[in-house]
Amino acid sequence: MSIDHSLHQTYRRWVNTFRRQLPDPGLRLAFQPDVYFQACARSLWQAGGVTITPDHAKLYNALGEGGGEETLFWELVHQVGQAGSLPEPPFFQRLCRYDQQTGHSTARQFLEALPPILGLLAQAGGAGGSAVTACIQEGLGRLYQTWLAQDLPGERTPPALPPLPEAVPAPVPVASPAQTQTPTQIPEPVQAQEKTPSLEDLLAELDALVGLETVKAQVHSLINLVKVRRLREAAGLPTPPLSLHMVFLGNPGTGKTTVARLVAQLYRAIGVLSKGQLVEVDRAGLVAGYTGQTALKTRAVVDSALGGVLFIDEAYALSPERGEQDFGREAIEVLLKAMEDHRQDLVVIVAGYTGPMERFIHSNPGLESRFNQYLHFSDYDGGQLLEIFTGLCKKNGYALTQAAETLAAQGFQALYAQRDENFGNAREVRNLFETVVSRQADRVAQLEAPSREALMALLPEDLGEMG
Repeated sequence: MSIDHSLHQTYRRWVNTFRRQLPDPGLRLAFQPDVYFQACARSLWQAGGVTITPDHAKLYNALGEGGGEETLFWELVHQVGQAGSLPEPPFFQRLCRYDQQTGHSTARQFLEALPPILGLLAQAGGAGGSAVTACIQEGLGRLYQTWLAQDLPGERTPPALPPLPEAVPAPVPVASPAQTQTPTQIPEPVQAQEKTPSLEDLLAELDALVGLETVKAQVHSLINLVKVRRLREAAGLPTPPLSLHMVFLGNPGTGKTTVARLVAQLYRAIGVLSKGQLVEVDRAGLVAGYTGQTALKTRAVVDSALGGVLFIDEAYALSPERGEQDFGREAIEVLLKAMEDHRQDLVVIVAGYTGPMERFIHSNPGLESRFNQYLHFSDYDGGQLLEIFTGLCKKNGYALTQAAETLAAQGFQALYAQRDENFGNAREVRNLFETVVSRQADRVAQLEAPSREALMALLPEDLGEMG
């Protein structure tokens, strides 16, 4: 297990533990710390003089839930270079106002819980020494003074600093969990070992995805083809040439990235890939602005993907149709060479809208010869959109009333019928879910002492314009 997964597990447990202890549903909704802690990571790594690597980008993106745009390696290098002191959490004043009104001590609890997570971010990124300690001390001190000035409930002592290494270790980040130091103050630390999912587990996860029946069948067939091919090789039988690189065609939000991640793990489970990680980039992650830099940038991304899958979203943006002098052509040439040189331990998946992707593949004989597996991701219909929505509700502890579910079904049927070329599929559903949850929180916050059922229930009025 790579260190970024360990960080994600530990961090997410910390967030969920703190959120659960907040007494008000509106407060729990307001507690959205991912962007804040990403900013903290940038400040700590800058203070520690850390050399940013593609693995740091994995660490950085592991702090999010995965719903937003991931920050690419070269973007992170720039952002860390521009980072300043630790910021103030945008939700901290909300905690303070709540404590002022109710006599609770949620802001003080956050102050006490904050140092171990800051220590975790510093250690996971390989940042240590006096400059990092001073950065944390200054940020905590500033936050403590803000809290102290408001005369809120809680003990009048500054939060304790987390333990940090005296010197900066060598740039980290691919390490086993046993090599990763996790501060003991973090609630519910992850287990040192995590079971690697089996082939059967991964195929079950694939089959559990909403819709995508044709895609699932193609992936099953491809896995069977590879398994039999390896058996034939072991038996000394001839095996015809087989390209494992793929083209994913379809609109946004149709599950392309999710399936790519499963394909990477499936290939690892059957022994085709050594690691099974997914590295996701777009044109900006491969192309630089000056002659010669694009090749270096693309090679760095390829190196980070060796042993796994390199997933290039909107790959047609690299097309030489943009002009002879466009640096996308250089990125394509580097990719083609890498696909040949590392054909035993690298799979490339290119993805995007159907028409532009087909033109992109056919624009270059090298691309056409290497990509012969095409998977078409259809838009989700109204029933599937409802299934995704109810799945989000169940996962996050919400339940639609019968009337609300009927209204939601009608809304998603209408959404599907009226879709245009900008339709976001599952992304639309996630955005609607967040809006509904926010509207429900505004309603429930007005109740005197809401029951567990009231905290979970989504009513027709929570759905708003969906009906």
